[in-house]
Amino acid sequence: MAGHITANDLKTKGIGAIEQMTNDEREVIITVRGKQKYVILPIEEYNQLREFELDAAIQEAKRDIAEGRYHTGSIEEHMNRVHHV
Repeated sequence: MAGHITANDLKTKGIGAIEQMTNDEREVIITVRGKQKYVILPIEEYNQLREFELDAAIQEAKRDIAEGRYHTGSIEEHMNRVHHV
């Protein structure tokens, strides 16, 4: 479960508000005008999420290669193909 803090509380109380919140919760959601806008999480979890994204991108690239969905050629050829799609 994530804790919640408003942008106004963050503005008035500063980083101390986040530090206090993260003592109880691992994630903190910052709301702006009543809407969830940002998430603060421990750097270890952030890094793990980034690794998951990279792993997913690598798997997608491997599938594309296995299924022949790639092009070879010069940078100029690639740029022309991209701009004309």
